[in-house]
Amino acid sequence: MTGSPTTADSQSTYWIETLGCPKNQVDSDKLVGTLVADGMKVASSVSEADLVVVNTCAFVDVARQESIDTIFNLSEIRRDGSELVVTGCLAERYGDDLAEAIPEADHVAGFGVPVTLSATRSSNAFDLLNLPRPKATAPWAYVKVAEGCDRACGFCAIPTFRGKQRSRTVPDILAEVEALEASEIVLVAQDLASFGRDQGQGERQIVPLISAVAERAPWVRLLYLYPSDLTDELIDTILATEVPYFDLSLQHVSPPLMRRMRRWGNGEVFAQRIADIRDRDASAAFRSNFIVGYPGETEEDHDALIRFVEDAQLDWCGFFSYSNEEGTYAAGLDGVVPKNLIAERLAELTEMQDSITAVARDRLVGAKLKVLVDSPGIARSSREAPEIDGIIEVPKSLDVGSFVEVTITGAKGPDLEASG
Repeated sequence: MTGSPTTADSQSTYWIETLGCPKNQVDSDKLVGTLVADGMKVASSVSEADLVVVNTCAFVDVARQESIDTIFNLSEIRRDGSELVVTGCLAERYGDDLAEAIPEADHVAGFGVPVTLSATRSSNAFDLLNLPRPKATAPWAYVKVAEGCDRACGFCAIPTFRGKQRSRTVPDILAEVEALEASEIVLVAQDLASFGRDQGQGERQIVPLISAVAERAPWVRLLYLYPSDLTDELIDTILATEVPYFDLSLQHVSPPLMRRMRRWGNGEVFAQRIADIRDRDASAAFRSNFIVGYPGETEEDHDALIRFVEDAQLDWCGFFSYSNEEGTYAAGLDGVVPKNLIAERLAELTEMQDSITAVARDRLVGAKLKVLVDSPGIARSSREAPEIDGIIEVPKSLDVGSFVEVTITGAKGPDLEASG
């Protein structure tokens, strides 16, 4: 996504639309860095941009459809003569087929393919993972520490288009952290806890990495931890920071279904680990995601998940319909769950979790919490990850980027109200 600089007397403009997960946002930030280095500046709107880039997601059906809809929508509102480029996971996964199916796009660019105005496009590939990026524009920033995944989960196609895990060096990550100058660093990867051990080689370095980042940023948060790698050392390291937040990739709890998913663990193991963490630090917050309707999911499997959600009392949960992904192990399994049954199970789980989250938030009323002010009137404590969880409404007089102790005065579902 690099090219020759544009001419100084006619500075070109860009607009980037980012879809999908935090890892995609990091890619977009790095793309911004290259475009700015090429002499471009951000446009005030899509209709004013010379270059419109859609950074797509291809994880599941819903994400792919959103990406396609966004491409069509931006194509309609862009100005005449502008260039529309599609990049990201959808472009990498489907490449030439996508270009043929969506002629509205002027260019489809997978990972490592330059993206800029065609008049200045270079054919030289680059390493997106290690590109520099601009200083953070918010008090927090995502930092991607690795690309790809070495696991073979039955439902996931990520390794087919993101490749095997490739970890960055600790010095490169720390240099990026320092350049961002953010008050909170959120470490992300497809398999974060395996950082440093790629294709079965090397040693996991997530613990020393957390410690090193914590020396450079007041808050360090981790997103997406595979439960088998949640060692005592890693737990203690997370608890030693000011952010005792555990985002655990559980996906389900029923032993027979977990085996079908090619996943480690079960509800009993997960519950014990969560209880152990709570014994060490009662303020620890938990998030997880679960797949509903994986092939072969029985009523007994679903009931096991219901019991787990009720017993575990996690702070935050996401529930997602199974998506049949081409090239995955699950794509050939029998026992397809009817869509109407999946919808019923989703509704049941979502209603239960909404109530659990609301009750947990109500319990915080009257508590004093340290918060980071993200924007005027909006803050978060260690219990809320940016863009994912609830927020805390605070007085607009509090300085953006500051850490402040507030008193929680009310709760509105997932959100809280506080006085300074």
